[in-house]
Amino acid sequence: MSSAPLGIGGFAKLANVSRETLERLAKYVELLTSWNRRINLVGRNTLGDVWRRHILDSAQLFPLIPREARRLVDLGSGAGLPGLVLAIMGVPDVHLIESDGRKAAFLREAVRITEAPATIHARRIDRVPAFIADVVTARALAPLPELLAISERFLGPDSLCLFLKGRMVDEELTETLKTWHIRLDRRPSLTDPSGCILRLEAIARDPRPGIVGPSVS
Repeated sequence: MSSAPLGIGGFAKLANVSRETLERLAKYVELLTSWNRRINLVGRNTLGDVWRRHILDSAQLFPLIPREARRLVDLGSGAGLPGLVLAIMGVPDVHLIESDGRKAAFLREAVRITEAPATIHARRIDRVPAFIADVVTARALAPLPELLAISERFLGPDSLCLFLKGRMVDEELTETLKTWHIRLDRRPSLTDPSGCILRLEAIARDPRPGIVGPSVS
């Protein structure tokens, strides 16, 4: 991974997005930079490489989402990462759950200016009425066992989870398999050499937990 910041042009080449999508993402980045001066949406030291650290980091999930997926839930959305980015890129019905009132206000403005197909739930995850989503996402929210527990209210038999995880992922998986049955596809992160993407399916609490299917390091 290059040490030089990734610009909007470099992102466009890597993500292969349309000019219209790129313009909407640029509006989002401009708003994020402006609001971050007042409230802590993302680490200030990450804004110098915002197109890699936040936009590409979120956008790398898009190819892993099935074409037929219609509803996505982003848990603890914060600044809208990854959920709002995925909505801008074309996921049709995205639900952003964020209990912090100031962050929720930012999300409302970001949805307005980008015209993203997203709904904001400004409440705790456990206070959102349960519904089934095709995809559940989260970024830097909680350890994997806890993530699965709070995702459960949105999971149906065919749902999948896409979680961006860091260097503690092996320990989290070990703990997870004490309680959960999952089918796991593990992929390297495009933006963090110590990170990975977990694509989880067939998720269930199971008296005989374990991994079924491929595990790609």
